[in-house]
Amino acid sequence: MSPRDPDLAPVAHVLEAVRGRQPLVHCLTATVSMGIVADGLLAAGARPMMTETLEEAPTLTALADALVINLGTLSTDAMDGIPATVAVAVQDARPWVLDPTAIGIAPVRTPLARTLLESRPDVVRGNASEVLALAGEGHGGRGADSRAVPEHADRAAEAIAARTGGAVAVSGPTDLVLSSTRRARVERGTALLPRVTGTGCLLAALTAACRAVEPDPFTAALAATTWMDLAGEGAAQRAAGPGSFRMHLLDALDEVGR
Repeated sequence: MSPRDPDLAPVAHVLEAVRGRQPLVHCLTATVSMGIVADGLLAAGARPMMTETLEEAPTLTALADALVINLGTLSTDAMDGIPATVAVAVQDARPWVLDPTAIGIAPVRTPLARTLLESRPDVVRGNASEVLALAGEGHGGRGADSRAVPEHADRAAEAIAARTGGAVAVSGPTDLVLSSTRRARVERGTALLPRVTGTGCLLAALTAACRAVEPDPFTAALAATTWMDLAGEGAAQRAAGPGSFRMHLLDALDEVGR
């Protein structure tokens, strides 16, 4: 996790900027992952804010440096609050990230995710099955689990990036990050990451934090992906299993690049 790590070097300035500016990220995220998202952002040097109601979420977005929308445990409040909150972010030209968790056959979140795509998120972050479903090329995975690998979603990710003008990050054994003009593969990380609930949600929030300080969506997405993968590697070296890995992941997010 040295600053000299060849995969970290191109994006180390983004990590430094997050730690220096401490961006406030408004997270409309899955209830099951709120704890690790909040703790992970704090460990990385950013600050979390979480509310999803129509009465408050749009207004509070005006205070944030970036917004992340995660559809993991979509509540009635979130169904109403998300579109209005995204509208405020777009109106204010505030960076925002879409995490279309578990879309596919789900009858509410799937059309909602596709509608939100029209608001042109700066970054879409998901697994291969979610990206395929978002592009209308698949039926999703099993819940939040992917049936596909990032290579299968390459064409779908390109189509989404062309529609949004932003970046797409596809998580998997080898992560894929691309925009309409650039692409990268990150062959780092650990198999323990998907064995802890909320690590994907945290990656989306970390992507929003990086985008808050980095004007290029591709670089922001690549920085967040690399940051999480290297933190996962560091945590795995100390962990006895998924439980201790979760604890060590927070420490490792603080240590990457220092």
